[in-house]
Amino acid sequence: MTGTGTGTETEVWRRVAPEGRRFLRGRQSALARLAAWSLLESAHTFLGGYGVARALDDGFLAGRTATGLAWLAAAAVGALLGALALRGVFAGLADLVEPLRDGLVRRAVRQALDRAIGDPVRPPDAGAVSRLTQQTEMARDSFAGLVLTVRSFVFTAVGAFAGMAALAPVLLLIVLPPLLLGVAVFLATLLPMAAVQRRSLDTDEALADRLGELGEGLRDMVACGGQAAARDRVEPLIATQEQLARRLARWAALRTLALGTAGRLPVIALLAAAPWLLGHGVTAGTLAGGLTYVVQSLLPALNSLMTALGSAGSRLLVVLERFCSPLSPLPAAPAARAAADTAPATEARRATDPVAPAAAAAELRGVTFAYGRGAAPVLDALDLVVRPGEHLAVVGPSGIGKSTLTALLAGMLTPGAGTVLVAGAAARRAPDARGPDPRRTLLPQQAYVFTGTVRENLTHLSLAPDPGDHRSADALTGDARVRDAVSVLGLDGLVERLGGLDAQVRPGLLSRGECQQLALAAAYLSPAPLLLLDEATCHLDPRTEERAERALAARPGTLVVVAHRVSSAARADRVLVLDGTRAVCGTHAELPARSPLYRDLVGEWNGTTDG
Repeated sequence: MTGTGTGTETEVWRRVAPEGRRFLRGRQSALARLAAWSLLESAHTFLGGYGVARALDDGFLAGRTATGLAWLAAAAVGALLGALALRGVFAGLADLVEPLRDGLVRRAVRQALDRAIGDPVRPPDAGAVSRLTQQTEMARDSFAGLVLTVRSFVFTAVGAFAGMAALAPVLLLIVLPPLLLGVAVFLATLLPMAAVQRRSLDTDEALADRLGELGEGLRDMVACGGQAAARDRVEPLIATQEQLARRLARWAALRTLALGTAGRLPVIALLAAAPWLLGHGVTAGTLAGGLTYVVQSLLPALNSLMTALGSAGSRLLVVLERFCSPLSPLPAAPAARAAADTAPATEARRATDPVAPAAAAAELRGVTFAYGRGAAPVLDALDLVVRPGEHLAVVGPSGIGKSTLTALLAGMLTPGAGTVLVAGAAARRAPDARGPDPRRTLLPQQAYVFTGTVRENLTHLSLAPDPGDHRSADALTGDARVRDAVSVLGLDGLVERLGGLDAQVRPGLLSRGECQQLALAAAYLSPAPLLLLDEATCHLDPRTEERAERALAARPGTLVVVAHRVSSAARADRVLVLDGTRAVCGTHAELPARSPLYRDLVGEWNGTTDG
């Protein structure tokens, strides 16, 4: 049985089993305590059936009432031992369950951090929230239930089988075959049910990721009238979840049917064999004791075990698979296409520019990039030259590749085909490069503001001072230059409210817009000749955004802005339109005639309030 891209159930078990063995080996003392308490359950089970048999044969049926009552009292003592054992079992269960939960939480956090560090441009791993909360608690509860029921069945079966062997070994020959048949019928449902549960969790994580992506691009979707398309991306996942829930219910019904039929066969077999047993020397008390073992001990324990394996067991296996699986490799970009295949596409997607490459502040030559093997390219054979000192705006629907373009220019991603240059050199630095790249500064949508002084938040993007230079940071950056940036960007009121340049900043007390204002001032003070703004002004009002963009454009260097307002695009020297089929670059005045998408975007923007 195969899952959704995760291999067979056997492969899943091979991944999970080594981790499980390591976990249990490290907690042998807790397992020993559980086993010791569980031995009392075996004594309780043994005395339950054996006491009934002896009470009948040696007591009541023999006319010795006192002896019969004594044996029943012994069975009652066994019941007390069972209650005491259960109390000890629950007290020791936490030594196994809570370490498992803590370990899964740590692993979920580590997986999310590794994914974010390995591919920082992609949206946050929304599925990590499901693993950290719902799936962790699911694993904890399932593991606890499974430990209780498996332990109970094993030690109950030991006591019951020992009791039947002590009374009459022939009872085992009658009870064991139908009992094993019931277990076999039930086990046949486990693999398909686990596969459905895995698909259900896969779909749950995919739905969480999809909703996270749509939430981030809500502004663009509304601006471009893409609500219907967004709904079409979510509704199939919801329908799949509903279908899988029905399939799980059907498997649960089949499992219940197996328990209701095969689980009762031992009782039927024992009753059917009663005349033969009584005719071959088995006493009535022994037969009653055997029925007691089956009805009061084995069948309840078997029912609990099958229920736990069918629900908690398969659910635990599916959940642990997500924590035990290694991190997926970073998306591999597609291989470069043959020249004969790419020539027409290249021409269709080329953002033409007569500027010579030697004069470029940044350049993309035939760049293709996709997130994953077989995925449609986000950027396909894109050519672009950004002039030194130019103000370029990038527009297009959400998910079309705007953030990917800025990440390529920032050197955070490597193209699958083509070349990305910044200041004439490869955009992506060598792996052993240290310190910040002095060629460019990237400001994402989530502004970086840290606990420190206002001055430190404004100057942290400046080049680090020479270790041998013992001058103060103020002398290197220049208080006058910092105050000029505050004035040019209109941050005087914000800095004054915070208490001045030496006041401590508490990021949690700032609004998103205030965080973006501080980050923009830091970018203004950065010596990097190339500034990349990826929705870095989305939380500002139009007037504040205009002031910031004009200040950054007037600053020496080149400015590339992912625009979300028509006014932002209109202020740029040129606008690059990404629409998934072709990239068009031109001025704000030229593009409505050259790009239907840009014409539609301008119409949508003008049809709403600009901001």
